[in-house]
Parts: sequence; structure tokens; C-alpha cells
Amino acid sequence: MNALENSIHQFFGIEKVEDSKLVAGLFKRETLAKNDFFLQADKKCDKFSFLESGIIRQFVELPKKEVTQWIGTPGYFITDLSAFLYNTKTRWNIQALTDCNLYTINYEEYVMLNKMIPKWIELEKLFISKCFITLENRILNLLSLSSEERYNYLFDEQRDLFNQVPLQYLASMIGMTPETFSRIRGKKTS
Repeated sequence: MNALENSIHQFFGIEKVEDSKLVAGLFKRETLAKNDFFLQADKKCDKFSFLESGIIRQFVELPKKEVTQWIGTPGYFITDLSAFLYNTKTRWNIQALTDCNLYTINYEEYVMLNKMIPKWIELEKLFISKCFITLENRILNLLSLSSEERYNYLFDEQRDLFNQVPLQYLASMIGMTPETFSRIRGKKTS
């Protein structure tokens, strides 16, 4: 199995190797240059992608600041999930922080999966449940952990990002100002 097939198997819980290959076959290879947008706010969201290589940032522009919701790394799926599933405009910007290689399926082909894979609705439900649990865990961390604990958690989970993306994006993603992030980082490195 290649990385896309393996992730489809893992994230959607597809048991049959043939079904993973069938789903993966609908995804088309795509590249995204550094700083290009995968999606822009208020545009129709009609694609769902697997990030094979590179780093992507999902963020929203507010009147006085940008808020980073998530930084995607290889091995994850990317989209504005609610906008994709309901075929509506996205609220998020998703931008490449590095050159990226993706595998993308469009909305029409995604909808066809219901006819191709008999258990697709159950598998999709499993995937959405995993996304929801990840979101719940992030909310719990934001509400219950101190700034330093959130910094430590991110550092332990995604240490490589600290050398690959601007630190203000990491600070925003864990709900703190760049100044607080720098202060905690300084304490850790001294």
C-alpha cells in the first residue's frame, strides 16, 4: 500500500485493500507552490486532499489578526470539512507554507463513493468521528492547560514544526500571543 492508500485504510477504517486502492484511484496528484492557496475564505469548497509532502496552514483573517486553526503535515487529509461535506463556501484560508504534493478528489467524485463502496456512509461517519474527537481534545487542551503546558504539548507532539514554520503561527494555533510563546521558549532554551 502507498501512503495515500494506507491513510485511507487507517482514517476511514476500510478493511479491504482493494477498496482502499479503489478510493485512492479517484484522487489526482496535484502540486501547490509555497504561498499558494489550497482554499480561500468565501470560495466554494469542492476538494478534499491528502498531503503527501509539505506543510499547509489553515487560518482565518479577523479584523485585527490572523488565527491559525491548524498546521497540516504529511500524512493528513486537508479541507474545510463542513464546507466540503455541505458543498458550501469555506470560512478558512488554507495556504502552503512550503512546496506541497497532494492527492485530491473533487466533490462530485467523492459523492460517487457512496455507490462504489457499500459501507461508505459508515466509513465516512468513522472518519468524521475521528475529526470530532481531535477537535474535542484540542478544545480541552485550550481550556484546561496553562500556556506553558500547551507549549510543551505542542513541542512534544510536533517538535519539527518549531524549525519549519514561523513561530507566530504556532503561538496562534495554541491560543497565545507571540510574546508569551517567545517568553516560554526562552525559558525552555536557557
